[in-house]
Amino acid sequence: MDLEDIYQNVECRDIESTTGAQTQSHGRDEEKDLKHRGSRRFVVISVGLGVICVLLLVFIILLNITIIAERDMIKSYKNTVEELNRTINSLQYNNTDLMTQKHQLQNNFNSLNKKGPVYFFMSTELSWSDSRQYCKDRGADLVIINTEEKQRFISSLVSERVWIGLSDSENEGVMKWVDNSTLKQGFWFKDQPNNYNGNQDCIELNYEREKPGWSPLNSWNDFSCPVKKKGICEK
Repeated sequence: MDLEDIYQNVECRDIESTTGAQTQSHGRDEEKDLKHRGSRRFVVISVGLGVICVLLLVFIILLNITIIAERDMIKSYKNTVEELNRTINSLQYNNTDLMTQKHQLQNNFNSLNKKGPVYFFMSTELSWSDSRQYCKDRGADLVIINTEEKQRFISSLVSERVWIGLSDSENEGVMKWVDNSTLKQGFWFKDQPNNYNGNQDCIELNYEREKPGWSPLNSWNDFSCPVKKKGICEK
């Protein structure tokens, strides 16, 4: 073997050695690259799974909140329905009770109409003539007091000055009731009637019990007819 052959063999071995080293290095690089890509995929998958878990958790929480809200709403609705049912039952009971009372009052009213007159006080103050019209509009007239018993009874009811159905407006000094009957027995307060200032033609019942001389049988007083006061109606 000559020198040239030896040189060539050495070169071949060097080339093979270098090529082998390069191949081995390239293999390690590919392995590292595969590991790196695998690690990156793992991270991406892990992050994706984490996001999915978070979304599932949020969904579950929202679902629970919705279920709880619906359950509370159903419970509230049920309570409202029960309360409405109780109110309806109460109203039905009250209506039945009111109807019973109405029938009882109607029966009492009918009974009073059969037994005797019905008295009621006016709710507003009017002149004597307007007071009489007020009573007439309600199927009545100003009260007529023609007995001592009735005078005592009416006197026990009043707590203010009130018109009664007596006047001498048509003929001064001639007292007549609203049914046109002439006064036969009067229950006058002391020194009454006096026709003060010449214009007192209508009669009131005076309730001033503490006034000297007043009594249930001495309480009438003549007064000016246009003066407004309440009256007692008799039906």
